[in-house]
Amino acid sequence: MDIYDSPAAQPVDESLTQHEDRIFTVVEEQFRFGAAQQPLRRAFMKHLGAVAVLPVDEQDRILLIRQYRHPVRMHLWEVPAGLLDVGGEPLLETAQRELREEADVQASTWHTLVDFYTSPGVSDEGIRVYLAQGLSAVPQAELHARDAEEAEIAPTWVPLAEAVSAVLRGEIHNPSAVVGILGLHAVRTGAGELRDARTPWPNQPRGITP
Repeated sequence: MDIYDSPAAQPVDESLTQHEDRIFTVVEEQFRFGAAQQPLRRAFMKHLGAVAVLPVDEQDRILLIRQYRHPVRMHLWEVPAGLLDVGGEPLLETAQRELREEADVQASTWHTLVDFYTSPGVSDEGIRVYLAQGLSAVPQAELHARDAEEAEIAPTWVPLAEAVSAVLRGEIHNPSAVVGILGLHAVRTGAGELRDARTPWPNQPRGITP
């Protein structure tokens, strides 16, 4: 069997909105599954989706940012990331904007690294992780004024090998960081290849252009 994910929409008989928020909507759906058309009910989140960026310099160091995440009551080491909350903005442009706003750097070279669903059993959130290279500082006059949790973002440069070891020791938990770090390690060791920054994502949940 070929190993690739494929669409498999099931007939939906009923869809009820349980909660609606700026970022996500909780819905409960009844659908018919399989050859027997068994009726099933599932509640899940319809999410805006997001992009993430793995910034890497000429020394193969990754720029990680430390940010407080209230649901897990922890400071997490992450990569710059942001919601797809600007209508009509392509994925790449969102990633470029988030890199400038969260890390105060910009990049001249972009590639698609990994696409993934964060928790497909309970959410349709999809994230594309980009590799950003050719880094330079954002001009002082163009720096973004961060607020709330982002106001205390703390950046640091970490060699790729150290970041990989931290992931495998269970010291880095943010999914975009874990997926991105291991994805770049796979590329560096010849197990995979980078894709064009505009590579289509046919099953991106919101149908946004890369």
